[in-house]
Amino acid sequence: MFATWRGDLLALIAGGLLPFAFAPYDYYPLAIVSLVTIFLIWLDSTARRAMWRGLLFGTSMFGVGVWWVFISMYHYGHVGFVLSLFITSVFVLVFATFLAMTGGVAVKFRQHFNLSATATLLWCFPAVWVLLEWVRGWMFTGLPWLNVGYSQIETPLAGYAPLLGVYGVSLAVALSAAFIAIVIRNIYIGQKSCHIIALALLWCGGLLAAQMNWVSPAGEPMKVTLIQGNIPQELKWLPSMKAPTIDLYAQLTRENWESDLIIWPETALPTFFHESTNFLAGLAEEARLNHTDILLGLVYLDRETRQYYNTMMSLGSATGFYHKRHLVPFTEYLPLKEWLSVLVDIIQVPMSDFSAGSDDQRPLPMAGQKVGISICFEDAFGEEVIMQLPEATLLVNVSNDAWFADSSAPHQHLQIARMRAKESGRPLLRATNTGISAIIDHQGRFQSIAPQFEETTLSGTVVPMQGATPYVMVGNSAILVLILGMMAVPLVRRQKGVM
Repeated sequence: MFATWRGDLLALIAGGLLPFAFAPYDYYPLAIVSLVTIFLIWLDSTARRAMWRGLLFGTSMFGVGVWWVFISMYHYGHVGFVLSLFITSVFVLVFATFLAMTGGVAVKFRQHFNLSATATLLWCFPAVWVLLEWVRGWMFTGLPWLNVGYSQIETPLAGYAPLLGVYGVSLAVALSAAFIAIVIRNIYIGQKSCHIIALALLWCGGLLAAQMNWVSPAGEPMKVTLIQGNIPQELKWLPSMKAPTIDLYAQLTRENWESDLIIWPETALPTFFHESTNFLAGLAEEARLNHTDILLGLVYLDRETRQYYNTMMSLGSATGFYHKRHLVPFTEYLPLKEWLSVLVDIIQVPMSDFSAGSDDQRPLPMAGQKVGISICFEDAFGEEVIMQLPEATLLVNVSNDAWFADSSAPHQHLQIARMRAKESGRPLLRATNTGISAIIDHQGRFQSIAPQFEETTLSGTVVPMQGATPYVMVGNSAILVLILGMMAVPLVRRQKGVM
């Protein structure tokens, strides 16, 4: 069906189209179109050719979808243009390798067990696709960005999120593509197909799953305010900006004492905790007098161990700390430090030697609720967010996406946060420095959203929730069992002589 150069070109185009299924573009059918294309291309490929075409697909997918890492290095890390381009290219190629492995493994699996085209499309390709997404989510500390499930947050397929998490939604996308690919192939070879009915049932199943109610209110609605200071990244850590930044956040906080909970973004306070104790003690006293709790970001230095942490601190009815656990490699910490320390000098990132907080941190008690916290891209890891559930009745994600300017990154990050709310059945409050700040309900829907690159506050009312979705109870275990079971189906059928 696909000559050598045509298949290669189509793989490159299909990968480049896939990022447009995600925010801010939201052309979500493109996720299915891209997968239909690459599945049909792989079906007509040897294992080696499938790896090459997967690499082409992945290179264009990540090249278009996460090119914004270049901005953080070139514009804010002050790395030279050529070196920034080189590092970005390596970054893209590393993660494109996962798509090469997807194609190679899937086709090798088909050849080894002599599977029919229909069995390959139905059982093999979707399962291997999701399996390699999952592997990409933890290998090399993990980059679950552009998992196809995120693109479907506005579609009926998102109904599977509380059951199986984002990987379950990815499987629904891959199965949708498989059903369509089977229909296209059968038309091409002149055979009838009923798989369009299976496609309809899959989407109806998502609609039905979305009607299931796994959680219930955990108290009265509460008034919240998110503060978006809009401090430019290039000014954020300048000594001359310290006092103006603190004054700005304090002023915006005092204008919203009617709220039960006020949230500042990641490292909103541009000082170490021990340097700001007097200010923080005074702010805490004001908060108590106004019956308000404050959650704010700062840097915490343990003066005994000399380790410092990216931290969120609660003030008001109680004082508590959450130290970021999942650090960003090469910006918040340096892997293989003894060999790669020169990169710290090349990539000039302030506060680039953080220590990781412990994994046993519990939700912070605030405003009569238990608040589960994630900092920056920690919310990209659903299996880590649910570690604070079902105890937490409210989720908070704070971030500083100013590193990526006016690119697609802040929009993609917000889409990821919406999926965490949908999976967990918890409202999620997202406070950011330059945007996009948002109040998200427990169904992953926007209640309110702040404009990007504006100094503003975002206020609203949220209902804390209790209970546990199936995903909260079992995490990624269910989807892993499911996809491994799918891969076992053709083997069992082959032993019985069916295939």
